[in-house]
Amino acid sequence: MSGDVTGTPAPDPVVRRIDTGTVELRADPRSPRAFLLLVNGVESSYVDLDRPELLDFEYQRWAAVVLASALGPAGPPASGVDPVRVLHLGAAGCALPRALLAGWPGSRHVAVDLDGVLLQLVRDWFALPGPPALQLVTGDAAEVTAAQPVGAYRAVVRDVFSGDRTPEPLRTTSFAREVDRILEPAGMYLLNCGDGPDLIAARAEMTALAGVFEYLLMVADPPMLKGRRRGNIVMVGAHRPIDADALARELRAGAVPAQAWDDRRCRAFARHRRS
Repeated sequence: MSGDVTGTPAPDPVVRRIDTGTVELRADPRSPRAFLLLVNGVESSYVDLDRPELLDFEYQRWAAVVLASALGPAGPPASGVDPVRVLHLGAAGCALPRALLAGWPGSRHVAVDLDGVLLQLVRDWFALPGPPALQLVTGDAAEVTAAQPVGAYRAVVRDVFSGDRTPEPLRTTSFAREVDRILEPAGMYLLNCGDGPDLIAARAEMTALAGVFEYLLMVADPPMLKGRRRGNIVMVGAHRPIDADALARELRAGAVPAQAWDDRRCRAFARHRRS
């Protein structure tokens, strides 16, 4: 495969140098136009060129279910209604923006990544839509967030990692306040927290959210919430009630059933923080 992989893929993976290390693109032998993207050896995105709505990573499917409750009815915006806007901190292969664009045609997405070479590669490889549907921005997530206007976004999604951990400046109460500043009043902050069995990072992240947002939600599979393995937890902060029961029913129907913890359980989880 060369720069363009939008045709039938070759069996050998593509490896390229990027600003932050290396990116590898592997064709999925089960699907002729689907690819796994690895950044510095870590699985970062799965993209099916023919099915933009497909989200292969469980935590992204959970995120999409939760975001749907904030974005409103699927489909294009009604006449005279402004399109919903979503800021994605951590772009990788833009799997989630592609899926949301498929469900909400006419929505507007800004995807931010520190690595400009990676962004150019994935735009070329995956024939990503251009602005205004999807704007790719090279930059530091905290700096880009600080530069956004007040109330600009219906949702902000944080999925930023350096190795297996989100950088500390993005895990603070002050950063949660900055995100809150750029959200609409009915907006939602959704983040992907990676943690191990001790759940120390998860409790700290929830503590930061609890200091800013009126309503909290947490989604993960039961073994993760019981501290039995390393994995992903989707956390949410908002200023409007979140129907955790309705979301839990939908999440239990997935390939990997997940639990949704409501505001009360999230705040109790944060209070039991260990250092």
